[in-house]
Amino acid sequence: MSVQQSTERDGERPAGPAPVSRLPSLTGLRFVAAALVFLHHAIYTNVFADPDVVRVFHDLFINTGQMGVAFFFVLSGFVLTIAVRPGDTTRRFLRRRLVKIYPNHVVTFLLAAVLIVPALHWTEVVPNLLLVQTWWPRYENLFSGNPLSWSLACEVFFYLAFPLLLRGIRRIRPERLWWWAIGTMTAIVGVTLIVALAVPATPAMPDGQPMGLVQFWLIYTFPPVRALDFLLGMLLARIVLTGRWIRLGTLPAAALVLVAYLAGMRLPYIYGLNALTIVPLALLVAAAATADREGRTGLMGSRPAVWLGEISYAFYLMHGMLLIWGRQRLGTENVYGLPAGIGLLLLALAATVLAAAALHAFVERPMMRRFSSPRRAPAPAPAEPGFRPRQEVP
Repeated sequence: MSVQQSTERDGERPAGPAPVSRLPSLTGLRFVAAALVFLHHAIYTNVFADPDVVRVFHDLFINTGQMGVAFFFVLSGFVLTIAVRPGDTTRRFLRRRLVKIYPNHVVTFLLAAVLIVPALHWTEVVPNLLLVQTWWPRYENLFSGNPLSWSLACEVFFYLAFPLLLRGIRRIRPERLWWWAIGTMTAIVGVTLIVALAVPATPAMPDGQPMGLVQFWLIYTFPPVRALDFLLGMLLARIVLTGRWIRLGTLPAAALVLVAYLAGMRLPYIYGLNALTIVPLALLVAAAATADREGRTGLMGSRPAVWLGEISYAFYLMHGMLLIWGRQRLGTENVYGLPAGIGLLLLALAATVLAAAALHAFVERPMMRRFSSPRRAPAPAPAEPGFRPRQEVP
């Protein structure tokens, strides 16, 4: 993830250390988030024979997928905001973002159609390919084709809203940014509380998750609600850029994430979808970015971690279908002892890394190089008020 920093408009300049051109720790953390989603979906492959092992594995990783997705949504808003530059336009920004996500989406949709869901109805194909499948609570649409593509429908909405959101956030006085961030955090938690108390738990989720379908849709996959995560990332980026970060370190922020996650294991499932971990996750993003700007990258900024982070988008899109396909090849009735089960999951992880590396190298990067900007650069256009995004963000 290459991120070029720029000065703020209207005379504001980022406080603190000089800007850096890369945020390697955030890149490395992207793969950690993707791996957490992998472990969550590995629950449903159920490779272990011992019921006690199945129960422990389930309890440990039942909410890691939701946490990983929330991290990606916050990170997206954060990096898009911290990477703005003069002279860009909404059209160029949307072109880059669609070229970033859409080729991988189409390729993995076709792979899913071949490997795991060969009989798709047009009412599932069209919304999925257009990335609008999350706008109504129909389970077959939410997870049609490549089941992981639902999050891309949310990201597309974020990208469309970003120029307007950025104009509004730039009008917030720096000393009030924390109040807006706290208000956004409260809104995210409040949505969960309202839905849990006011929305019926029937019909139930068809996949066995202990909550209602409409509850799940409103809290977890409905784009305007998930845009609050994205907005929180944008606000924290402005807090960092204006020198108002609270100096919370990366390790303490990560510890807060762990504490919140462990607390979520003891509360009803619905609260673990987003409400309990969103605040520490957002703090972790800002803390890691601050460490990067100050040259304190640590393990997550190492070359192997950064490479894994660079392929994390491809990894995310590939892992679900490969887990399902691999389980089908093994036979859904076959289960294994603890060493063999762990070995199978490690093999699936390695296979997904290899498949993601290929997708990144042969689809994602070539398409970005060829189509993310016009072949003949037009004359610089006047900057649209408050909007200056830069290329190459997660």
